[in-house]
Amino acid sequence: MKLKSNIATSENGFIFNPATGDSFSGNGMAAQLLAAMKNGKTNAEIKQDILNRYDVSENQLDRDWDDWMLQLKEANLLEI
Repeated sequence: MKLKSNIATSENGFIFNPATGDSFSGNGMAAQLLAAMKNGKTNAEIKQDILNRYDVSENQLDRDWDDWMLQLKEANLLEI
């Protein structure tokens, strides 16, 4: 899934949806993920980068990734 093009993000994890006026705050990891998504990286590329950079198992990453995508979907931040 892809982040909607009108979603504004900051380096510290602030997220703003101008279509709804909703804003959210995330942590540093959220900021990195959002930046990668905005730069057009695929889910597979982002996940592989996480596996290369952090001490996390692929199973744990898959569970966390699914939760992350669900949160973005519920916040109406993804193009479906």
